[in-house]
Amino acid sequence: MSDPGDGAPAYSPGQSAAFDRLQQARSQIEEQLSQVIVGQRDVIEELLISLFCRGHCLLEGVPGLAKTLMISTLARTLNLTFSRIQFTPDLMPADITGTEIIEENRSTGARERRFLEGPVFSHIILADEINRTPPKTQAALLEAMQERQVTVGRVRHKLTDPFFVLATQNPIEQEGTYPLPEAQQDRFMFKVFVKYPSFDEEFEVARRTTTVQTDDIRPVLSADDILDLQRMVREVPVTDHVIRYTLSLVRQTRVGYPGAPEFVDDTVAWGAGPRAVQFLILGGKARALLQGRTHVSTQDIQALAKPVLRHRIVLNFAAESEGQTPDELVDRLVSMTPTKEDELTKDARFQKIFAS
Repeated sequence: MSDPGDGAPAYSPGQSAAFDRLQQARSQIEEQLSQVIVGQRDVIEELLISLFCRGHCLLEGVPGLAKTLMISTLARTLNLTFSRIQFTPDLMPADITGTEIIEENRSTGARERRFLEGPVFSHIILADEINRTPPKTQAALLEAMQERQVTVGRVRHKLTDPFFVLATQNPIEQEGTYPLPEAQQDRFMFKVFVKYPSFDEEFEVARRTTTVQTDDIRPVLSADDILDLQRMVREVPVTDHVIRYTLSLVRQTRVGYPGAPEFVDDTVAWGAGPRAVQFLILGGKARALLQGRTHVSTQDIQALAKPVLRHRIVLNFAAESEGQTPDELVDRLVSMTPTKEDELTKDARFQKIFAS
């Protein structure tokens, strides 16, 4: 485990043991997943970061890239309950949250209402093709994500903890879909792109999946362990410089605000909000822990800038017609934002951002 650095608080033996346990857990999780999943290490890291930050993920990728298999195997590795919900145009909110039924009490003969829990009452939820269901059903799931509870009638039902939603979208077919509004996408911590495997990885996939194979997935962490790690992530110190750097990066995406580059005003319709800053800092804390550090650096923020910002930046029509993407915009902003404190604070453009 690395040294916390100057000015960082000292850690008790119990906290140091927790850090060491997290390092062991990460290596064990990767070892277990490697029995079933080939490659996709960046995707797995981003899923773990989101889980340890109490966030949710939106995954986008073409069919056949083992998104469902990856998530179900992760649930087995973490000893958590798992539910897959296939979103369709006729899916109703009660189909995912649950409904009240009337049953007869055999001892008294009276009829009583009883709540029948839906599939959302699990630790890990795979919302498959979330953009194929109407907005009212999407909203029911997103309410559960935000409030971690569902309301049926006048009764609120708490969801299990930890609670982790991974929603998938198919980028190919757009006919008959209901795209998630930007305000609802903002509830997801990350938007993760699941890409095609490399030649060697696809060679291994073909070799494994066309023969008789068995796996021996063993649980690495329990639900209580994950809750402890989620609390530990929030205890990781972060310097004022890293917070200032994160704010500088995010506030540059906002059209018409002081310090925003000219190309942002020309290409962006809406920029990222405060939730992006929160998720970048939280994600940086979790990433630092997973890499054996007890402090956050600007490199952590840079590494997570794309998955945090790509679904929070809305390009205007001119930029989209030219084929520009939010990822390209984020790359430009990262390259022109100084990482050293003295360079950042002395730059005239960023001084306008600090004063706004």
